[in-house]
Amino acid sequence: MTSTPGQDEPLPDVAPQLRDLRRSGGLTLEAAAARAGLSPAHLSRLETGQRQPSLPMLLALARTYGTTVSELLGETAPERDPVVRAATVEPADAGGWTYWQTGNPGRAMQALRLHVPPGPQDGLVRVHPGEEWLYVLKGELRLTLGEAVERLAPGDSAHFDSMTPHRIAAASPGGVDLLFVHTLLRSPVADLCLGNGRAPRPHGA
Repeated sequence: MTSTPGQDEPLPDVAPQLRDLRRSGGLTLEAAAARAGLSPAHLSRLETGQRQPSLPMLLALARTYGTTVSELLGETAPERDPVVRAATVEPADAGGWTYWQTGNPGRAMQALRLHVPPGPQDGLVRVHPGEEWLYVLKGELRLTLGEAVERLAPGDSAHFDSMTPHRIAAASPGGVDLLFVHTLLRSPVADLCLGNGRAPRPHGA
């Protein structure tokens, strides 16, 4: 198994993979950018290697192209081995978010262990086909679902339809660690991102 790059190493060059996946899917730059919640100019910079994607961007692009983060980064793993050994998985950093692959490619779901750092996240509220499940391991999570804002403590979990506008952020000074699973559904319905001006209103936050 090819391991995920170490936390202090730069991400592999994903530009050629992003470009090839978009073209093989028959998507224009504008259509792919809309599904991933990016501007065409931003996606173009990612495809030409002028910018490196953050982890939320990698997740959005993986969903758009019906693949996983590991495959997007050109990593390989045994397709049918049901066991992922801790010793074979190294942390990788993307845009300040640290992640560990906890599942294998070629499956209908992608499983990750995440560390979300403290501080403000991007202002995008994500909407896309599929389902998500998360479980808080350490710290406190701020989960925005529609117009509701929930605070989840260690041991709390959430399972929701990804068409519900959603956003996750750390609500504790040391960040938050969680398990995260999402389905890899491809759909003609474009993935959407709502800008800052349309972010949900907190309730009891």
